[in-house]
Amino acid sequence: MDTIFALASAQGKAGVAVIRLSGPMAHSAAADLTGGDLQPRGMKLRTLRAPDGSRLDDGLVLTFQAPASFTGEDVAELQIHGSTAAVNAVMRCLSDTNGLRLAEPGEFTRRALENGKMDLTQVEGLADLIDAETEAQRKQAQVILAGGLGTLAERWRRDLIRAASLLEAVIDFADEEVPTDVTPEVRSLISCVVTDLQHQAEGVRIAERIRSGFEVAIVGLPNAGKSTLLNALAGREAAITSEYAGTTRDVIEVRMDLDGLPVTLLDTAGLRETEDHVENLGIELARKRAETADLRVFLAEDPESLGISMQKGDIHVLPKSDLRSVSDGGVSGITGQGVDRLVSDISGVLGQRTTSSGIATRERHRAALVNAQTSLIAAMSFLESGPDMYDIVAEELRSSIRALEALVGRIGVEDLLDEIFSSFCLGK
Repeated sequence: MDTIFALASAQGKAGVAVIRLSGPMAHSAAADLTGGDLQPRGMKLRTLRAPDGSRLDDGLVLTFQAPASFTGEDVAELQIHGSTAAVNAVMRCLSDTNGLRLAEPGEFTRRALENGKMDLTQVEGLADLIDAETEAQRKQAQVILAGGLGTLAERWRRDLIRAASLLEAVIDFADEEVPTDVTPEVRSLISCVVTDLQHQAEGVRIAERIRSGFEVAIVGLPNAGKSTLLNALAGREAAITSEYAGTTRDVIEVRMDLDGLPVTLLDTAGLRETEDHVENLGIELARKRAETADLRVFLAEDPESLGISMQKGDIHVLPKSDLRSVSDGGVSGITGQGVDRLVSDISGVLGQRTTSSGIATRERHRAALVNAQTSLIAAMSFLESGPDMYDIVAEELRSSIRALEALVGRIGVEDLLDEIFSSFCLGK
């Protein structure tokens, strides 16, 4: 394969910059820059020089020998000063070296996948970890990156292979008397896997929300203080506020970290009957976004007056508590009264929902799990018909196993790879 290189650290001025090389010429290219031989595996402080002998920079050179590296190939990393000029100078020298080329987005990780260092779910976990903004996202990504879903899939696959082998043993000796009825063990193996698959598939929606973020819509009548409340929650002037009703026409979104959970707050248009065509468009959009949000905060005296049904977990608070003589569960974006309690209530509801999340985090995962589960349910029904249907049961088991292999990227995922790796940076 080609030897590739890229800046693995962030662009711009920094204390240290890391340039990564991977491939058969990685060590020799690094040695050319440092003017001496390098150990296949080691770490040395060296001076980097251009082909004409001019000094580029001092840096730490790390070498990793295949297959004990991130990509499974020979790898070298140059840790130099994070000067834009220094990085550019080293990168120019590498570009001028025959046999080396700049890496494509995600190409280091793709090589790790192709060389068996990671499965496809771990690749997705790495992408999620790079994008993680909150503690919940970091923890979720770490579980996937550590191989949590792949380990589960391998356990399910092993149990199904055991079940299929029991059935095929009976099929192979159909003309002879088989002393043991394998049906109970096969039924138990399939039943346990079906239960696990169902749990993981049902938890995908919440797990996906942890990955991409929850939406919380603030709904209420015009001039109820929704925009003021949003600004108080965001800690900045995210929305225009005015004493005139109908100021908000579009949905204003503010992304926040609430107790480690990624949350997008939605400030929506006030819900009322109006002759204003533009305001009506905003109200219709507000209703749609509120209905699809994960949670709604009803900022109103009577939530039923808004024409949107409260769902389980939705929160009702009274508006403008600063104008009330008695504090009775209200909130005020002006004084901050009740804001902390509201944040706690939102975090509590969403935090409770995350307890039902599984390890699978993407729609691709859910589809593979459902496909595997569907085949197993069919297998169970045929199993009850006796040994004459064992060959069909075995085929359904093989279909389920193929779905699990697609989940971790062993088969049938070539069309997904370009899309997945296109979201990676060059150094990954």
